[in-house]
Amino acid sequence: MPAYLGDEKVIELVLDGDLDAFALLLERHENLVSRLVAAHVPTEHVAEVAHEVFIRAYRSLPGYKPVKPFCNWLTTVALRCCNDFWRKQYRNKEAPVCDMSEDGQRWLDTALAADSAEVFETLARQRELREILDTVLARLSPLDRMVLSLTYLEEHTTKETADMLGISVPNVKVRAFRAKRKLKVFLKRYGIQGEEHEA
Repeated sequence: MPAYLGDEKVIELVLDGDLDAFALLLERHENLVSRLVAAHVPTEHVAEVAHEVFIRAYRSLPGYKPVKPFCNWLTTVALRCCNDFWRKQYRNKEAPVCDMSEDGQRWLDTALAADSAEVFETLARQRELREILDTVLARLSPLDRMVLSLTYLEEHTTKETADMLGISVPNVKVRAFRAKRKLKVFLKRYGIQGEEHEA
């Protein structure tokens, strides 16, 4: 299979039953999918969700219309899989947490290697704030969490967020406003107060 074929041509081959062609698509886009998924789900679930992205992409490929580049379509599939992951967690009312994640081990190593109590205090406070943020984000609906993450953390425009999630621009704005309001209430319970004006 020539690697120089464009995605649209490779997709035609996949739709004609060529599984090697799908392997080429997977190889081309696995880094994109892994990065996207890693930004939206806990580390220990990245491989599982990324695998689901490619399964869903393969099954949905007959519905792909080359109006936009394939990587944009695949990004939408990946974000929806991440959203489904959180929806499942939300439905079960449990946030996936392991005893000591890789991040936790790195933090502990850094904290133990800290030269002074001041550095340790700063690291401990950063970690505490991150845990609080993770806790309050887990209380939001999966779609609201994705809207906030894409709009504020990844700095996508409301139009880009709407396109990626398959919802309208006004819906993104409303969800972002309501989610920020909920976050303020949750954060206030932890004694964290932000600026008084709306962003």
